[in-house]
Amino acid sequence: MSDSHHENAILALIIIGTLMGAIDVTIVLLALPTMTAELHAGLSVTIWVILIYILVTAVTTTQFGRIGDMFGRGKIFNAGFVVFTVGSALCGFSPSIGYLIGFRALQAIGGSLMQANSGAIIADTFAPNRRGRAFGFIGIGWNMGAMLGIVLGGFITTFIGWRYIFYINIPIGIIATALGLKYIRDDKKTDAKMDLFGMLFLTASLLLASYGAINITGRGVTPTNASLIVLGLALAVIFLLVEKKVKHPMLVLSAFKNRVLSFSIFASFFQSVGYLGVAFIIIMYLQGIRGLNPFDASLLLIPGYVVSSFLNPFMGKLSDKYGARIIATVGILLMGITVLVYLGITATTNLYVIVAATVVSGIGASMFWPANNSAIMSNADPKHYGSISGLARLTSNIGTLCSFVIIITIASLSVPSRVAFQVFVGSSTLIGNISAEFLQGIHTAFAVSLILLVVAAVLSTVRGKENRDELHEKLKQASN
Repeated sequence: MSDSHHENAILALIIIGTLMGAIDVTIVLLALPTMTAELHAGLSVTIWVILIYILVTAVTTTQFGRIGDMFGRGKIFNAGFVVFTVGSALCGFSPSIGYLIGFRALQAIGGSLMQANSGAIIADTFAPNRRGRAFGFIGIGWNMGAMLGIVLGGFITTFIGWRYIFYINIPIGIIATALGLKYIRDDKKTDAKMDLFGMLFLTASLLLASYGAINITGRGVTPTNASLIVLGLALAVIFLLVEKKVKHPMLVLSAFKNRVLSFSIFASFFQSVGYLGVAFIIIMYLQGIRGLNPFDASLLLIPGYVVSSFLNPFMGKLSDKYGARIIATVGILLMGITVLVYLGITATTNLYVIVAATVVSGIGASMFWPANNSAIMSNADPKHYGSISGLARLTSNIGTLCSFVIIITIASLSVPSRVAFQVFVGSSTLIGNISAEFLQGIHTAFAVSLILLVVAAVLSTVRGKENRDELHEKLKQASN
């Protein structure tokens, strides 16, 4: 097999892994009402089927990337396929909500093993001046997965049963594992070490803060959940202080000496916090205020995913030629325009406005993600590709978790907690004064998102210029 065919095979497998992970983020949204009813669970518990997946991936990505540096990125990536497939099967067999949440955590470990090492494998396989296009195709995997999750989640849950949203991963995972063992054989190793103490602090911090915030939506502001949030934030500060002193920190602090890399990572974090929960809150608006069922509401978001999928490789290729700064920044600004449009929605806004806004956001996403991810990996030390790939996913996943928690909390404070949770799972439609109050809560959440996107745009703008061809030459000289 020629080098180009081998590269394409590796890229295809990473796209499949990305697609599977994306499907299982969005596919669960539409199955929440059915899961809640069939497993006889409380709504405040069921929502952890979503959050536990994001939480686990957030706290494990850097360490799993470091494991890839230690034992071979290809081996760890392929192990991720195996764990993800097994976790998916167990999720489908879950007899109770507790088992389902636990098996979702296992599934997330598999997804994290793939996420943490996929960027490093791309960096190992493609030269710096060709990575943007590769990351663009990975963006297709994410967008197609998110879109398929939306469509399949509604269809499978309605006509087949919610357990099959997990079973569909089994044949795909088996085939992908076999192909991965054949084509992804990267065995490069470094002397990287684990930071289990740091991971413990980060896990406790995110878990306490998230649990406290979600409890606010279910029970209102109480001394207990307020204390949990404060304790979680305090542990986050301790985590950062500890990271400065340990020999092999979870955060690769030396990476932040590179201006382009560090500002790209921070831009990714604020973009994730500011935007990745927006689709969820729009679904709440369409269900709770406009009265659409979850499946019909989600269909309105598909045009944005389609547009983004088509544009991702093209935008990634442009970033290879011109650098990430302008392309990624414009992408963030387009997302900001989308949120600005959402700030003006009312209970009678034409639904075509929502569709048009999703298209604008899709264009923005296709510009930001390939360019920004390529900038991160192109400016990383090849010896630490796994760690940097994991670090990039860590900041993005923490941002995603924060985005969901912040947006759910802000939007739900405007109405009684019982009503808010009914809206979140699509089992209630609001009317009258409660509808107006909830709409105000949604507007407040969008305003916070817009502020965070402005911060992301500023960070993206000041990251500095880069020349991919020069980076490629430097790496060639260093390897010689």
